[in-house]
Amino acid sequence: MPDLTTKNAAIPAQRDGATAGAKPEKPRSLGLDAWHDLRKRPIFLISAALIVLLIAFAIAPSLFTSVDPRAGDLRNHYLSKPNYLHFFQADWFGYDGQGRSIYARMIYGARASVVVGICVTAGVTVLGGLLGMVAGYYGGWVDTIVSRFTDMVFGIPLLLGALVMLNAFQVRTVWSVVFALVVLGWTQMTRVMRGSVITVKQSDYVTAAKALGAGTGRIMFKHILPNAIAPVIVVATIALGGYIATEATLSFLGIGLQDPTISWGIDINSAQKVIRTAPFALFFPAGMLSVTVLAFIMLGDAVRDALDPKLR
Repeated sequence: MPDLTTKNAAIPAQRDGATAGAKPEKPRSLGLDAWHDLRKRPIFLISAALIVLLIAFAIAPSLFTSVDPRAGDLRNHYLSKPNYLHFFQADWFGYDGQGRSIYARMIYGARASVVVGICVTAGVTVLGGLLGMVAGYYGGWVDTIVSRFTDMVFGIPLLLGALVMLNAFQVRTVWSVVFALVVLGWTQMTRVMRGSVITVKQSDYVTAAKALGAGTGRIMFKHILPNAIAPVIVVATIALGGYIATEATLSFLGIGLQDPTISWGIDINSAQKVIRTAPFALFFPAGMLSVTVLAFIMLGDAVRDALDPKLR
């Protein structure tokens, strides 16, 4: 008769051996953990798909339309109504007051908005992040000077300051708009980074790095920056949509981009003159602008929820 005690005792031993032989799962970093969470969120997938489509419009608009967005025909196409059955053709969304294809201008208008949004966001993140990190890390009189200067610039309304600054440019291009918004828009990033650095620099690993003789640059960029950047990423993602809306507002007011640059704000300004007879000329560029801003705000909300453990 077989020894059941010996046989049963062998089973846990085999299980322990199998468990010991298995490789332990590697712990995920904050970025990988956030990415793992983002892939499960429908709001992130929808916003990411819209943003990828907008970037495709900006990079290769000729893939979506072969119509020249600047070519107008007042004799044949003055405020012609949309033909919703002609998908992706010149008359799909109708023609504006200068006989230009609204659909083609919507596609080509994405380039200016995307370039302004991304460049301004990158500029204010780098400038504001560096100032905030220096102020939060050193403290004392350095923090006082940076904070008071930040408060001074923060007191200037972004739209009003950009109006005054852009009036100094004889020719207003995408880069002049980017310059004006970066010069006036970095203050929020500075405040967010400063507060995050003040919290992170009190951590034990920063104290240990100082005790081991690590230099200031290594401590700031190796230990503090990776752990303090999450709030800045969230704010930058949400603010990107706001910068696109600001560019459209400046162009609408006639202070931002100028012809021959194609902008949704310029088209909205032109369409307000014929809003009663041809409301579609205003609806489509305004709708495109709203969808773009909404996509970046949705992306920012999803990133915020993924990077904040308290919201999970």
